[in-house]
Amino acid sequence: MPPTFAAGMDGGSGMDMKPAAKAMKTPQPVSAEVRKIDPAAGKVTLKHGPIMNLGMPPMTMAFPVKDPAMLANLKEGDKVSATFDNVDGRITVTDLRK
Repeated sequence: MPPTFAAGMDGGSGMDMKPAAKAMKTPQPVSAEVRKIDPAAGKVTLKHGPIMNLGMPPMTMAFPVKDPAMLANLKEGDKVSATFDNVDGRITVTDLRK
């Protein structure tokens, strides 16, 4: 009886996990607040909500931006929508909108 139970658990978990894992890999916009802008370094410090596709909890940290032009019209305190992804092994802001 236990082997059947274990096999059922493994099979059920595998089927349930695959769609969830795939869905979590798609980058989604995250609400954030601009705390600091460093155009010379191409970075922005954001206080952000959970980044589901990367498994990150809410926090405040500096991120490189994919395109430094995204920083041009920002100021500290702006509420933004940021999309994050893993680019060359670094968590990067790939899209940033007011």
